[in-house]
Amino acid sequence: MTTAFDAVVLAGGAARRLGGADKPAVRVGGRTLLDRVLAACAGARRTVVVGDPRPTVRPVDWTREERIGTGPVAALAAGATALGATALGDSGLLLVLSADLPFLGEGTVLRLLGALDAEPAAEGALLVDADGREQPLVAVYRGDALRRELEGLRQARGELDHLPLRALVGALRLVRVPVGADEPAASFDCDTWEDIATARARIRDHGSVLDEWITAVKTELGIDLDVDTGVLLDLARDAAHNVARPAAPLTTFLVGYAAAKAAQGGTAPAEAVAEASRKAAALALRWEAEQAEQAEQAKPAEKNEAG
Repeated sequence: MTTAFDAVVLAGGAARRLGGADKPAVRVGGRTLLDRVLAACAGARRTVVVGDPRPTVRPVDWTREERIGTGPVAALAAGATALGATALGDSGLLLVLSADLPFLGEGTVLRLLGALDAEPAAEGALLVDADGREQPLVAVYRGDALRRELEGLRQARGELDHLPLRALVGALRLVRVPVGADEPAASFDCDTWEDIATARARIRDHGSVLDEWITAVKTELGIDLDVDTGVLLDLARDAAHNVARPAAPLTTFLVGYAAAKAAQGGTAPAEAVAEASRKAAALALRWEAEQAEQAEQAKPAEKNEAG
């Protein structure tokens, strides 16, 4: 699916239950909460973050509410205004996210977009967590409908300060999208230090720690590359078992270096990694075969000496 959308990320809350800490900058798995959310909406044409500017792994636009700290409706209005009429024209889709979702992935974003695309009469699609709670800050809305409701609230209330989100989205025709089995924690948000501790522990779970680590390393190094990690792990195993344990990290480093050189020559990066891994793995197997052959050849000599 290639549905075009823009994104607004709300990152300007007071974080009172975190003692006023800069919540979007808190790190989980070596990446800030904000950067983790930005990774989930990397497919957006434009991304506006409502909050104080700070370093991020990809370029975004920044804005603030008219009166800082006046709640999510005012913040969302500021984000929509910053995107401008061009981005939101023709019922353009607007993804709205909070900045404290450590386990939100691109898969959930795509599911929301797909659900709204499948219902032309709907004005938004929001995530519903495993407990049945609706998540208006993990949702995609039609821009014209959202602007209509924002303007209606301005006219009815005079301002948007300190309004609950239900006042904004309650009148919209919404599609409810249950959280997926592939991303059961997509709506998990971090409001307290206990939540932060839970998130940090969860990413170190045996089933997810490797993927988390690899993603963090690629982010830190500025690498945008999807490779078959199974191939690299098999290579490391073969090098460690068939040659020597220290050969594993050194071999994978050399494979990466060779792949980078091949990519400079025009080979697709993922293909370059796969080919270099295949060659190195074959070499490790040949290395082991030579050792086995040598051991077999030594047996007759040992028998003669024994006789």
